[in-house]
Amino acid sequence: MGVPQVDAATWSLTVEGLVAHPLRLDLEALHALPATRLTAFHECFGSPFAPDVPVRAVANVRWLGVPLARLLDDAAPHADAAHLWFEGVDHGTFRGTPDVRYLKDLPLETAYRDVLLAYAMNGAPLEPVHGFPVRAVVPRMFGTNSVKWLRRIVVSDTRPDHLFTTQLYNRRQPGSERPQPVREVDVNSLLVAPREEDDLAAGVLEVRGRAWSVTEVVAVEIAVDEGPWETARLDARGPEPTWQRFTLSRRFAPGRHRIRCRAHDRAGRVQPGPGSRNSVQEIVVQVRA
Repeated sequence: MGVPQVDAATWSLTVEGLVAHPLRLDLEALHALPATRLTAFHECFGSPFAPDVPVRAVANVRWLGVPLARLLDDAAPHADAAHLWFEGVDHGTFRGTPDVRYLKDLPLETAYRDVLLAYAMNGAPLEPVHGFPVRAVVPRMFGTNSVKWLRRIVVSDTRPDHLFTTQLYNRRQPGSERPQPVREVDVNSLLVAPREEDDLAAGVLEVRGRAWSVTEVVAVEIAVDEGPWETARLDARGPEPTWQRFTLSRRFAPGRHRIRCRAHDRAGRVQPGPGSRNSVQEIVVQVRA
């Protein structure tokens, strides 16, 4: 629905609904609150119309902002509150629905624990394309939940019935017949070097990549052609939900080679084969004598 141009001088954020003390903060008031830094991977879910197509649009981002829990403590949600709605400034016609605003929701306990109201990214103020002046950041969940151009937070006892909550961005997890909201990310990995169709010299080459999941990735394996899976060297994740680097050095003979990678996470999940959005990635490279 495009990138809205928000006037920081007139922008405000409200916290309303089932709260004892509704809030309205302008940008100056939000900046005056104690800030928190967070480094986390950020993954796009891709097209809501093709939820099984691998996208792997992912970055590691340094955020600065105010924990949402601070505002919720001041607003004091009612005892029957169970959900939080995030509404953005952006609106328009989407998939035949006119004048619709972007809206997402989370369980209240998740919002209390994880959400950052970010106003800076990678050491600089948010740019309009990234959600200026303020966006929600929900680590370990797909980017669709991190609402940009945030303007309203509603505390509720129910989920909203809305285009972007109950109609789009839902999927069936393995073993479940009931669609669930697209929230927690899958276990995934991505090769960053070499790249598809690279022309390389024969010899010892280093295969490098990134792995990530809702929980820590505990192993990454790499397979070349029809050979066995080989364990790569994997960096530990550390205290923040960042992606993890992996490397494997091995000798490549001349010819065309297929390289695959797959990640395992602490929850016991392994990247699946073709047909899933987090299916095992593979590339083909040319190695010359």
